[in-house]
Amino acid sequence: MGKNEDAASPDDTAAFGTRYLVDKSKVYDFNAWDNVEWSDEHIETAMAKVEEQRRHPVCNAEDLLKSPADQWDKFYNKNERKFFMDRHWLLKEFPELDFSKYADDKRIRVLEVGCGVGNTTFPLLDCCNKEKTFVLSCDYSPTAVRLVRENDLYNEDHCHAFVWDITKPTNEIPDNSLDFVLCIYVLSAVEPQKQKTAVENIVRLLKPGGTLLFKDYGRYDLTQLRFKKDRYIKENFYCRGDGTLVYFYSQDELHELFTSSGLEKRENTQDRRMIVNRAKKVEMYRMWLKCNFSIVNSIFIPQLTVYWSHSYRVIHK
Repeated sequence: MGKNEDAASPDDTAAFGTRYLVDKSKVYDFNAWDNVEWSDEHIETAMAKVEEQRRHPVCNAEDLLKSPADQWDKFYNKNERKFFMDRHWLLKEFPELDFSKYADDKRIRVLEVGCGVGNTTFPLLDCCNKEKTFVLSCDYSPTAVRLVRENDLYNEDHCHAFVWDITKPTNEIPDNSLDFVLCIYVLSAVEPQKQKTAVENIVRLLKPGGTLLFKDYGRYDLTQLRFKKDRYIKENFYCRGDGTLVYFYSQDELHELFTSSGLEKRENTQDRRMIVNRAKKVEMYRMWLKCNFSIVNSIFIPQLTVYWSHSYRVIHK
């Protein structure tokens, strides 16, 4: 899960996604601008910073890669529910999650991957008809899952939280049973060599027509460029100071990752924002990637078997 990606001032929230910098002389009039093009100079500067990072890689990479879940467990033991903000922007970012437009007799089953302490699960349930929605929430940190279950809003009639390392199979959810999977700032925490397996494990859970909604860090995002010495592990893959891991994507590699796992592109876009420190006259460039990939018409899941069990028919009657 990404860090500090959910904070927004009231000034910015109302205009999110709609404030464009037309007159550059007004750059310091607001805290943020949307869809700001990167100059050649900015890209060259970013590439130079990454090259400098390569010259000073982290020394204990093997130890960090052995137990990434342990690092997140330590993180949640320390911070509990105090670090991330609830994502009340979900329907604005992903209008597909407005379940009011679906048939009244259809119950939507959603999986939130990397649920943390429920910063997506509970806002989603709050803005949806609970009788029409069931949210499954997983994380590979047992502490995070415990904190979700201990939340006063947690109700097994509407949601179920469980521990799952998505690089391994799970028996918690039947194959071909989900309408939506949410991957928001979570796949980037997985070692690049294991991401294809993780995506395939998720895809097998989607029913025909099911949708994967994704948002995560893009290449040369401010977060990547801020890393100093002893944080670089391998190309576009880093460790933070607390030992948690993060990867930075390009659109092309996400397209290949998802389509090779049996999904078809609906959306794969860059979300570029310029964040402005008006007091210090500093401009900072953010880059996120937003995707919508679906299983369309037929199921294509390499080397996987679909089981149409009695339990599947009961759950999805």
